[in-house]
Amino acid sequence: MTGYDNLSTGRREFLAGALAHGAFRLVVGDLLDETALHAAMEGQDAVFHLAANADVRFGLEHPQRDLEQNTIGTFRVLEAMRARGVRRIAFSSTGSIYGEPTVFPTPETAPFPVQTSLYGASKLAGEALISAYCEGFGFEACIFRFVSVLGERYSHGHVFDFLRKIARDPTRIEVLGDGRQRKSYLYVHDCIDAMFAAWSRSSGGASVYNLGTDEFCTVDDSLGWICERLGVRPERAYTGGARGWVGDSPFIFLDTARIRALGWRPQLSIRESVLRTVDYLRAHPWVLERGAA
Repeated sequence: MTGYDNLSTGRREFLAGALAHGAFRLVVGDLLDETALHAAMEGQDAVFHLAANADVRFGLEHPQRDLEQNTIGTFRVLEAMRARGVRRIAFSSTGSIYGEPTVFPTPETAPFPVQTSLYGASKLAGEALISAYCEGFGFEACIFRFVSVLGERYSHGHVFDFLRKIARDPTRIEVLGDGRQRKSYLYVHDCIDAMFAAWSRSSGGASVYNLGTDEFCTVDDSLGWICERLGVRPERAYTGGARGWVGDSPFIFLDTARIRALGWRPQLSIRESVLRTVDYLRAHPWVLERGAA
């Protein structure tokens, strides 16, 4: 088994357990480096393509990054697979491809959405490329549209941001938007279990699955759970509006009937996932410190 990562956001420490096994090797390389990527692909049976620029909030400050790292990066992966005779791929897409839908919970068959973020647009382009390779070159794919994932090894996102803000000033906290944005989240191990449930039943072509829970919470709900866990009661200062930033969908709630039909069920609620993440970051302060750097 080979891991391929440029470690731009990942941490080598997260792979300590895997690196202890002789059957695992880590190749530090970028998806845009065709030579290194093709070499790493040699001898592989399948690809789990999880690499991406996930910086949704600041995407408009560097629009080329989503194109290069998400869309072109996915194209490079597909071409390396084609050159080395690898035909199976699992792809981490995003619920952001739905933009601001009008159907809730939002199914995989929702009307084609208007894109509201460069991140979502770049991921949707990646999905399209994968589907085309399935049709044109006989690839087999599982495409997963995640909600935001929480849990161990979490290194960015709203829990991360809130903890950093509270550490700086436990008496006052800035909340992007109005705090009433409704979001869905998924615990990382539940996400992995769902991916393997679909992967083990894959039977050709491109299959698309929403991954999430059957509930949602508000930003204020999540902040309240975090503050309760930390024993603080900061004054909340809202930046205003229904969106925290351009491209921030005010309501994310995915229909997961398709993956549930395979027998999968999440084990943790959103509240439990948020608290598990808080506990992990408190037990591993270096993750917060490096993120701040």
